[in-house]
Amino acid sequence: MNIWRIPCDIKKQKYLHMKISKITYKGELRTESVHLKSGKTIITDAPLDNKGKGEAFSPTDLLSTSLGCCMLTIMGIVADRDNINITGTTIDISKIMANNPRKVEEIIVEINFPGNNYSEKEKKILENSARTCPVALSLHPELKQTINFIYK
Repeated sequence: MNIWRIPCDIKKQKYLHMKISKITYKGELRTESVHLKSGKTIITDAPLDNKGKGEAFSPTDLLSTSLGCCMLTIMGIVADRDNINITGTTIDISKIMANNPRKVEEIIVEINFPGNNYSEKEKKILENSARTCPVALSLHPELKQTINFIYK
């Protein structure tokens, strides 16, 4: 069901508010999320260090992984627009957890580009698009994002 919502600002822009997923608690610290449009599912499990089985992504793993997925997606959009080949680019994600309160303290993103002899201009375009992806901009400023760009 689509619901139109008008924010309380002068511009009176309309935003589409759409349900995107349904999440069910399956017991034993496990959830199942269903993407409503495609029917695809994601299972989460609490990590071993937080009373879970560690048999699937934890919610904080998904948070951290979402940053890398968003970066690759936005770089792909920009690369298609500017005719830059990034096919084969990979990202390795690491996270550092803090205690008191328990939260993600740092996400380490290592972006590995294939040997395509990117120009300095292309590198700048790709790096800017990664750093300004919607997930990167949505994360709290206290959550440290360490981004390493590796060109072969």
